[in-house]
Amino acid sequence: MIRSLRVRLMLAAFILAVLFMLGLLPALQSTFSLALRESIEQRLASDVTTLISAARVENGKLQMPDLLPDERFNLPDSRLLGYIYNRQGDLVWRSRATTEQSINYTPRYDGLGAQFAHIHEANGEEYFVYDVEVKLLGGKSAAYSIVALQPVREYKAILSGLREKLFLGFGAALMALLVLLWAGLTWGLRALRQLSSELDEIESGERESLSETHPRELLRLTGSLNRLLSSEREQRGRYRDSLGDLAHSLKTPLAVLQGVSETIAQRPENLEQARILQSQIERMSQQIGYQLQRASLRKSGLVRHQVLLKPLLDSLFSTLQKVYRDKRVHIVCNLPDLAQVPMEEAALLEMLGNLLENAYRLCLGEVKVSLAFDEFGTQLSIEDDGPGVPESQRARILQRGERLDRQNPGQGIGLAVVKDIIESYDAQLILDDSPLGGAAFRVRFKPF
Repeated sequence: MIRSLRVRLMLAAFILAVLFMLGLLPALQSTFSLALRESIEQRLASDVTTLISAARVENGKLQMPDLLPDERFNLPDSRLLGYIYNRQGDLVWRSRATTEQSINYTPRYDGLGAQFAHIHEANGEEYFVYDVEVKLLGGKSAAYSIVALQPVREYKAILSGLREKLFLGFGAALMALLVLLWAGLTWGLRALRQLSSELDEIESGERESLSETHPRELLRLTGSLNRLLSSEREQRGRYRDSLGDLAHSLKTPLAVLQGVSETIAQRPENLEQARILQSQIERMSQQIGYQLQRASLRKSGLVRHQVLLKPLLDSLFSTLQKVYRDKRVHIVCNLPDLAQVPMEEAALLEMLGNLLENAYRLCLGEVKVSLAFDEFGTQLSIEDDGPGVPESQRARILQRGERLDRQNPGQGIGLAVVKDIIESYDAQLILDDSPLGGAAFRVRFKPF
């Protein structure tokens, strides 16, 4: 399927131009052929007039001069042939050019005057014939058919040459037309390229809305997109504010409940109820945190960010090295200095923070971060040399509240948030085995 609008328009224009020229070519050939036949008829009529003006009748017999005014009748190899027949159809005179020709022609002396015809001979030769009936010659009564003939092969040669020139001319005209169409479409589609450029700037965060300098045919589209962008920003703001207000309003009741549970726990007979109450409070807090993170870290509508990866990783490495200084983790970082990832900075920081914290916590002494590019997009990998994740447990640990590591504190929502963030950017999270021996978390971003 052709996805380029310019190529589609060019292909349609090319097909229409070819069809138009294929329809025009026979019409031009027919017109030229008709004009050429009329020209031949007029010339043969003029040649017959030359014969009539040279003919004389003396004592009831036709007399013709040895040399005619038109030299073509006098040359043996001429292509112009002249004949004169009497009323009975008998040949009474022939020009010198006919001495080597044998033409079986019978005049039609029927009182119709002049006649232009196309005859075929038994030997395959074809001739144009102009036959004039004459009743008076030199003021004397006479009855003759004066005939001039010309071979058709010259006419066919002219038509063949014309056909070749038409094909060459039409081919050159078609190429010139395609060049002009390409230039015209390039100029005409400039507005769409400008619109595409402004959309790229919106995706990269360089501008907030589309300009109003586009052609009027696009103004309704740009206006709708601007309203959509504005509505999306307002809706995201209201959504975040509402969730923030909800979290703030729930914080005090949860704190009160936590205090009540601690008071209840001081009595041995209420220890089990206090434990249940605390677990439910912890679950509610976990749900609130999870939903707040999902709301604040999801990808925005049309805006597409690009964040430098190395400065963010250096900051996280510095922090985690202090937290896990007793481990003395060795960091391997294989990525270009200017490598970028198509995510918002806050979302990228949250995602990397969770993945690197897991890697630091579970590794034996080495963590590797790498970036690879191929035709399928960009792949960010975070690997460690820890115990890894059994294949049967990989789907489970990506679910909210599920954890394999029970020895360290946590709510089990980190990887679930990571998974939500990645999916909101149309990316893919792959949990695999690392060559280092532990787990490998690979984030694959689609190209754009």
